[in-house]
Amino acid sequence: MAKNKTDKKKADADTSDTAKVKKVKGTKSEAVKAQAKTDKKAAKAAKKAGKAKTTDKAKKSGKITIPGIGTIAGKTLAKAMAKVSEAASIAPAKTPMPISPLAPVDGFPDLSIVPGVEFATASAGIKYKGRTDVMLARVAPGSVLAGVFTRSATRAASVLDCQAKITGTGAEGAAILVNSGNANAFTGAVGAASVDAICAAVAERLSLPPTRVFTASTGVIGQPLPHDRVIAALDDLSEGLHPDGIADAARAIMTTDTYAKGTSAVVDVDGTPVTIAGIAKGSGMIAPDMATMLVYIFTDAKIARAPLQRMVARAADKTFNCITVDSDTSTSDMVLVAATGQGPALGDLRGSHARAFERALHGVMLDLAHQVVRDGEGATKFVEVSVTGAKTNDDARKVALAIANSPLIKTAIAGEDPNWGRVVMAVGKSGAAADRDRLGISFGDIQVAVNGLVSPDYAEEDGAAYMRGQELKIGVQLGLGRGVAQVWTCDLTHGYIAINADYRS
Repeated sequence: MAKNKTDKKKADADTSDTAKVKKVKGTKSEAVKAQAKTDKKAAKAAKKAGKAKTTDKAKKSGKITIPGIGTIAGKTLAKAMAKVSEAASIAPAKTPMPISPLAPVDGFPDLSIVPGVEFATASAGIKYKGRTDVMLARVAPGSVLAGVFTRSATRAASVLDCQAKITGTGAEGAAILVNSGNANAFTGAVGAASVDAICAAVAERLSLPPTRVFTASTGVIGQPLPHDRVIAALDDLSEGLHPDGIADAARAIMTTDTYAKGTSAVVDVDGTPVTIAGIAKGSGMIAPDMATMLVYIFTDAKIARAPLQRMVARAADKTFNCITVDSDTSTSDMVLVAATGQGPALGDLRGSHARAFERALHGVMLDLAHQVVRDGEGATKFVEVSVTGAKTNDDARKVALAIANSPLIKTAIAGEDPNWGRVVMAVGKSGAAADRDRLGISFGDIQVAVNGLVSPDYAEEDGAAYMRGQELKIGVQLGLGRGVAQVWTCDLTHGYIAINADYRS
């Protein structure tokens, strides 16, 4: 992994929200006037991208078909689209959240540049003021993409669009555009139309087919995305693309995150380095399958799409699908991995180079997954839950997640209470096979229970002292078989409640 360095560019503005624009009775505030200019510019940009033509067509034809949605009354859609920018509001100013005590001590790492990838960021004013909220990544011609996506039944429009495109191929390269502040989820046909408009506009700017443009949105659910503002920022984004902008990209996609997340690795292939670098966002609504997180990983390895997809899926199952902050699965999450092919070929997929690459990819994904947990909303402790001796790996996973998701256990951890009885409870409710009289429990190296009874060597003061640490391990030994599992979580504090009680205000 890349060595972390203090990022001097991190400023309070990275996590600050913005003052809400309000109309003054009988007049217009300066903020409203400024927003009016922005909206006017957005309208012109949208027309250039073809969105205005789509709206005119809807008005005349009476019906319009949207892929993945079906046919809808054109006038209904046109009216809804016209109101999106007008209805979108900028969030009121808030006190910036303090950086998580579990954040990397050296700040954002100095990530290796990946040949064939460029980044740009912009402030589109989707929700936040005084910070960037859109990032654009362009990957070179010849690149291939692989990805895994949330299994939520209420997936966002951008997720459905990416899922439909991910198996496609094209020699033109590809683009990834992400906005923060608005999830564009549970927005129906209007949300799908927003995705189409953004993809068309990006494709035009970068001379790509729309099928090679992948978008994502993260933020509040249920509010239409003011995509005109995103489109208005595309000129600046396309002109600002450069290869060393990955740190800025990581900051632009943050929502309730308290720090930007990134990591990288280098694999030697016959004396030539292959680089892997990735960024992620995520802090709350984090649970397997997958989480409210967006992850973008880039490599210059030369590899076909199918084997890359298999590697990504295997690694995701052992990393991002093994973390939980609050047991809530998101509508919007995804992991995309782009391989530009500008580095050496990995050769035989069963050979040493391909195996080394897959190990490094797994390491990058695990590091990012851990960073998401360490930035869990209100978190003060990072917790690893390990289960051994289950009948099957699936049973071990059930037990581990039952422990990691238990509010009783997570609040006990926050209170530094070694309440091992709650672990017993979680094992029993997990649905996995368990034998009370074979059960063992440990906190770190401290054996708390053995064969269904508290250990004669366990002292409560030792357990209490251990729980005062920031890095904790809870072990469960079931004594039934060879099944094993590991998951990672954090404590549940008053901070989590405060953040989520105030999220939309």
